[in-house]
Amino acid sequence: MHTQFKPLSAKDTLAARREARVAVSEFNTEYCAVLDDGDLRDWPGFFTEDAFYNIPSRKNFDHDLPVGPVYCEGHGMIADRALAISETSMFGPRYLRHYITNERVMGIEEDGAILAGCNYLLIETLSELPEGRLHQAGRMIDRFRSQKDGSLLLASRIAVYDTLLVPNALVLPV
Repeated sequence: MHTQFKPLSAKDTLAARREARVAVSEFNTEYCAVLDDGDLRDWPGFFTEDAFYNIPSRKNFDHDLPVGPVYCEGHGMIADRALAISETSMFGPRYLRHYITNERVMGIEEDGAILAGCNYLLIETLSELPEGRLHQAGRMIDRFRSQKDGSLLLASRIAVYDTLLVPNALVLPV
């Protein structure tokens, strides 16, 4: 069923949503490239100073429980996580590939913030499992802020995973 367009603000038009969807898609393409290439020191640059980042299970999210394997409030916590993973964490070599699809813009708020969502798959390849495996499947719930230069930053990203079992090596960002 197609949902009827319901604007959130005077800035929220069909044309503005189409333009925002292109910007969100370009953002997500770069975001995934940084994570897939292992450039974790660049990852915090995708977030605002007051950003929120969380990876809860679907069950917890549906019951308004913020508990998840990853929970970061503010750019500082996100940067600390990136530094800890790249400098101190010990885990077997792995490659990740992020696949984002069905990107949607659900609205544009009066301050220009873009409310968006998408589905994602995260495939992990380990040296002992060269065929790869599904690491996670779920959906992203995002709030973007436009910057003065026209670029976007994440004010909030919640990656709600549907996968019932997530490998205990969930150390890398989604």
